Amino acid sequence: MKKLSLCLTLLTLLITSDPIAAQQPADSSVHQPTLSHQPPFWNEIADFKKQDSVQHPPSGAILFIGSSSFRKWTNVQSYFPGYTIINRGFGGSTFPDVIRYASEIIFPYHPKQVVIYCGDNDLAVSDSVSATMVYNRFVHLYELIRSRLKSVDIVYVSIKPSPSRQKLMPRMEAANDMIRDFMAKHSHAAFVDVYHPMLTAQGQPIDSLFVSDKLHMNDKGYKIWQQTLLPYLDK
Repeated sequence: MKKLSLCLTLLTLLITSDPIAAQQPADSSVHQPTLSHQPPFWNEIADFKKQDSVQHPPSGAILFIGSSSFRKWTNVQSYFPGYTIINRGFGGSTFPDVIRYASEIIFPYHPKQVVIYCGDNDLAVSDSVSATMVYNRFVHLYELIRSRLKSVDIVYVSIKPSPSRQKLMPRMEAANDMIRDFMAKHSHAAFVDVYHPMLTAQGQPIDSLFVSDKLHMNDKGYKIWQQTLLPYLDK
């Protein structure tokens, strides 16, 4: 009962402080929508399910979830030979989107480890989204995963600094700091800092790590992620 009360309290706090997160169903389940009421990214999730129906990924893999920095890492498996990676990054997703589709892109795979990259788009969508809101959304997702996968290792990849989003960097740093401190207090949890390795000595995003949109990374950027993330992956 104490655990249930804690979860309800957390959800209440999230809903009252974050109107976007309040739109998410408490159990994160997804029901078949009508054609005129499809939620964001529904087609991408449907594509994942279609792929799985043809060949379901193995259980006990490392699951990557989150936004387009993972989605565009289409050759992620080649960066981590010897590891089995399932990549379920989608669209320009935010934490509420990942929470919405947890029953589709997390739990069916029975992963041994969940690696999350999200929060970048949460801040970009509106100046009213604070670092604390992003932190609360992350905690919501963390607790949701932990409620079903009690001993799985959960890894959070920090929000990256992008040239096109330099004005967001103070909020990015604040959100990263709060999530890092949260993860340090929990077992089977890790925070991976890709933020600082992607900065110049002057504290600016390294332009050469990005493609022309100055938001998404090229191979140089992903090699930094590979080197930074590898020590945290479960064999």
